[in-house]
Amino acid sequence: MESRLVLDASAQDLLFRQARTADRFTGEPVDDEAIRAVYDLVRYGPTAFNQQPLRILLLRSPESRKRLAVHLSRSNREKARRAPLTALLAVDNEFHRRLPELFPQFPGAADLYAGNSALRERSALLNGALQAAYFIIGIRAAGLSAGPMSGFDEDGVNREFFPTGDLSALFVVNIGRPETSGERPRAPRLSHSEVCSTL
Repeated sequence: MESRLVLDASAQDLLFRQARTADRFTGEPVDDEAIRAVYDLVRYGPTAFNQQPLRILLLRSPESRKRLAVHLSRSNREKARRAPLTALLAVDNEFHRRLPELFPQFPGAADLYAGNSALRERSALLNGALQAAYFIIGIRAAGLSAGPMSGFDEDGVNREFFPTGDLSALFVVNIGRPETSGERPRAPRLSHSEVCSTL
Protein backbone atom coordinates (compact mmCIF):
# COMPACT_ATOMS: atom_id res chain seq x y z
CA MET A 1 0.00 0.00 0.00
CA GLU A 2 1.29 3.45 -0.90
CA SER A 3 2.37 5.50 2.11
CA ARG A 4 0.31 8.58 2.91
CA LEU A 5 3.22 10.03 4.90
CA VAL A 6 5.33 12.84 3.46
CA LEU A 7 8.28 12.01 5.74
CA ASP A 8 10.61 9.54 4.01
CA ALA A 9 11.03 6.02 5.37
CA SER A 10 14.50 6.60 6.85
CA ALA A 11 13.22 9.59 8.83
CA GLN A 12 10.21 7.56 10.00
CA ASP A 13 12.60 4.85 11.19
CA LEU A 14 14.87 7.36 12.93
CA LEU A 15 12.07 9.07 14.80
CA PHE A 16 9.72 6.16 15.49
CA ARG A 17 10.07 2.64 14.09
CA GLN A 18 13.73 2.01 14.96
CA ALA A 19 14.02 4.46 17.87
CA ARG A 20 14.18 2.89 21.31
CA THR A 21 14.09 4.07 24.91
CA ALA A 22 17.69 3.76 26.08
CA ASP A 23 18.79 2.50 29.50
CA ARG A 24 22.51 2.23 28.67
CA PHE A 25 24.72 4.57 26.68
CA THR A 26 28.17 4.67 25.15
CA GLY A 27 30.68 7.07 26.69
CA GLU A 28 30.39 9.54 23.81
CA PRO A 29 29.58 13.00 25.21
CA VAL A 30 26.55 15.10 24.28
CA ASP A 31 27.58 18.71 23.85
CA ASP A 32 25.57 21.86 24.44
CA GLU A 33 25.30 22.58 20.72
CA ALA A 34 23.46 19.30 20.14
CA ILE A 35 20.88 20.21 22.78
CA ARG A 36 20.60 23.73 21.40
CA ALA A 37 19.90 22.30 17.93
CA VAL A 38 17.28 19.95 19.39
CA TYR A 39 15.50 22.73 21.25
CA ASP A 40 15.71 25.17 18.32
CA LEU A 41 13.81 22.60 16.26
CA VAL A 42 11.17 21.42 18.74
CA ARG A 43 10.28 24.83 20.15
CA TYR A 44 7.93 25.19 17.19
CA GLY A 45 5.65 22.43 18.47
CA PRO A 46 2.19 23.76 19.44
CA THR A 47 1.05 24.58 22.96
CA ALA A 48 -2.18 26.23 24.13
CA PHE A 49 -1.96 30.02 23.77
CA ASN A 50 1.71 29.42 22.86
CA GLN A 51 2.39 28.94 26.59
CA GLN A 52 5.72 27.10 26.23
CA PRO A 53 5.92 26.14 29.93
CA LEU A 54 8.72 23.57 29.57
CA ARG A 55 12.02 24.35 31.30
CA ILE A 56 15.10 22.15 30.93
CA LEU A 57 17.87 21.84 33.50
CA LEU A 58 20.93 20.02 32.12
CA LEU A 59 22.78 18.06 34.78
CA ARG A 60 26.41 17.54 33.71
CA SER A 61 28.51 17.81 36.85
CA PRO A 62 29.00 14.88 39.24
CA GLU A 63 27.70 17.12 42.02
CA SER A 64 24.41 17.79 40.24
CA ARG A 65 24.03 14.07 39.50
CA LYS A 66 24.54 13.25 43.17
CA ARG A 67 21.93 15.81 44.16
CA LEU A 68 19.47 14.17 41.77
CA ALA A 69 20.39 10.56 42.57
CA VAL A 70 19.20 10.66 46.17
CA HIS A 71 15.69 11.44 44.89
CA LEU A 72 15.61 8.77 42.15
CA SER A 73 14.24 5.28 42.62
CA ARG A 74 17.00 2.77 43.23
CA SER A 75 16.66 1.26 39.74
CA ASN A 76 17.10 4.69 38.10
CA ARG A 77 20.16 5.92 40.01
CA GLU A 78 22.74 3.98 38.04
CA LYS A 79 21.07 4.85 34.74
CA ALA A 80 21.39 8.56 35.48
CA ARG A 81 24.93 8.23 36.81
CA ARG A 82 26.18 6.48 33.67
CA ALA A 83 24.37 8.59 31.06
CA PRO A 84 26.48 11.17 29.18
CA LEU A 85 23.85 13.81 29.94
CA THR A 86 20.79 13.95 32.17
CA ALA A 87 18.06 16.55 31.65
CA LEU A 88 15.60 17.44 34.37
CA LEU A 89 12.42 18.57 32.63
CA ALA A 90 10.19 20.93 34.55
CA VAL A 91 7.25 23.23 33.95
CA ASP A 92 6.94 26.91 34.75
CA ASN A 93 3.84 27.30 36.91
CA GLU A 94 3.98 31.05 36.30
CA PHE A 95 4.00 30.74 32.49
CA HIS A 96 1.13 33.21 32.24
CA ARG A 97 3.51 36.09 32.99
CA ARG A 98 5.05 35.60 29.54
CA LEU A 99 1.75 35.37 27.63
CA PRO A 100 1.57 39.08 26.71
CA GLU A 101 4.87 38.54 24.87
CA LEU A 102 4.21 35.02 23.56
CA PHE A 103 0.54 35.41 22.59
CA PRO A 104 0.04 39.12 21.87
CA GLN A 105 -3.00 38.49 19.65
CA PHE A 106 -5.04 37.82 22.81
CA PRO A 107 -4.15 40.55 25.34
CA GLY A 108 -6.34 39.00 28.04
CA ALA A 109 -4.77 35.51 27.93
CA ALA A 110 -2.68 36.03 31.06
CA ASP A 111 -5.76 37.12 33.02
CA LEU A 112 -7.41 33.74 32.38
CA TYR A 113 -4.71 32.09 34.50
CA ALA A 114 -3.52 34.77 36.90
CA GLY A 115 -6.09 34.15 39.63
CA ASN A 116 -6.55 30.42 39.14
CA SER A 117 -3.53 28.42 40.30
CA ALA A 118 -5.26 25.05 39.76
CA LEU A 119 -6.01 25.88 36.11
CA ARG A 120 -2.50 27.25 35.66
CA GLU A 121 -0.81 24.16 37.07
CA ARG A 122 -3.01 21.77 35.08
CA SER A 123 -2.34 23.70 31.88
CA ALA A 124 1.40 23.86 32.59
CA LEU A 125 1.46 20.09 33.15
CA LEU A 126 -0.45 19.28 29.95
CA ASN A 127 1.45 21.66 27.70
CA GLY A 128 4.80 20.90 29.35
CA ALA A 129 4.20 17.19 28.71
CA LEU A 130 3.51 17.99 25.06
CA GLN A 131 6.77 19.91 24.84
CA ALA A 132 8.63 17.11 26.62
CA ALA A 133 7.37 14.67 23.98
CA TYR A 134 8.57 17.02 21.24
CA PHE A 135 11.93 17.18 23.03
CA ILE A 136 12.28 13.38 22.98
CA ILE A 137 11.50 13.30 19.24
CA GLY A 138 14.05 16.08 18.75
CA ILE A 139 16.68 14.02 20.58
CA ARG A 140 15.99 11.19 18.14
CA ALA A 141 16.22 13.63 15.21
CA ALA A 142 19.74 14.49 16.39
CA GLY A 143 20.73 10.81 16.10
CA LEU A 144 20.71 10.39 19.88
CA SER A 145 18.56 8.28 22.19
CA ALA A 146 16.45 9.32 25.15
CA GLY A 147 15.79 7.41 28.35
CA PRO A 148 12.87 9.17 30.08
CA MET A 149 12.33 8.23 33.73
CA SER A 150 9.44 9.04 36.05
CA GLY A 151 10.65 7.08 39.08
CA PHE A 152 11.66 9.84 41.49
CA ASP A 153 10.53 11.68 44.59
CA GLU A 154 8.83 14.69 43.03
CA ASP A 155 8.69 16.73 46.23
CA GLY A 156 12.34 16.00 46.95
CA VAL A 157 13.46 17.00 43.45
CA ASN A 158 11.41 20.19 43.63
CA ARG A 159 12.92 21.15 47.00
CA GLU A 160 16.41 20.36 45.76
CA PHE A 161 16.34 22.10 42.38
CA PHE A 162 13.32 24.42 42.36
CA PRO A 163 12.95 25.74 45.92
CA THR A 164 11.07 28.91 44.94
CA GLY A 165 8.09 26.85 43.73
CA ASP A 166 7.81 28.59 40.36
CA LEU A 167 8.97 25.41 38.61
CA SER A 168 7.77 21.83 39.12
CA ALA A 169 9.62 18.69 38.01
CA LEU A 170 7.99 16.77 35.18
CA PHE A 171 10.41 13.90 34.56
CA VAL A 172 14.06 13.03 33.97
CA VAL A 173 15.57 12.19 30.57
CA ASN A 174 18.95 10.52 30.08
CA ILE A 175 20.50 11.42 26.72
CA GLY A 176 23.28 9.89 24.65
CA ARG A 177 24.20 7.34 22.04
CA PRO A 178 22.70 3.98 23.00
CA GLU A 179 24.65 0.89 23.92
CA THR A 180 22.70 -1.63 21.84
CA SER A 181 24.32 -4.90 22.88
CA GLY A 182 21.92 -7.02 24.90
CA GLU A 183 18.99 -4.83 23.92
CA ARG A 184 15.62 -6.39 24.69
CA PRO A 185 13.17 -7.09 21.85
CA ARG A 186 10.77 -4.24 21.16
CA ALA A 187 7.57 -4.48 23.18
CA PRO A 188 4.34 -4.82 21.17
CA ARG A 189 2.30 -1.79 20.18
CA LEU A 190 -1.47 -1.48 19.91
CA SER A 191 -2.82 -1.47 16.37
CA HIS A 192 -4.82 1.26 14.67
CA SER A 193 -8.04 -0.73 15.07
CA GLU A 194 -7.42 -1.12 18.81
CA VAL A 195 -6.86 2.59 19.38
CA CYS A 196 -8.84 4.54 16.77
CA SER A 197 -12.61 4.65 16.36
CA THR A 198 -14.95 6.74 14.32
CA LEU A 199 -18.37 8.14 15.21
